[in-house]
Amino acid sequence: MIIATSIVLIITSLLMVVLVLMHKGKGGGLSDMFGGGISSSLGGSSVVERNLDRLTVGTGVIWFASIITLGLLFKS
Repeated sequence: MIIATSIVLIITSLLMVVLVLMHKGKGGGLSDMFGGGISSSLGGSSVVERNLDRLTVGTGVIWFASIITLGLLFKS
């Protein structure tokens, strides 16, 4: 059980990194300093963006649940 949960944690961790990097930058951070703020903002509420948000949140929930599960398994 511990090995399976660890594998799920590794996969969801890598998937979270990829999904977060796929999101469009909102500006106002360090990216503006290097010219990232030049692009126009069209709202970003397309179907693809919403589905990416849902997938990111779902992956985050699975990631969080696997961390809690591993914590409980290692405690006992």
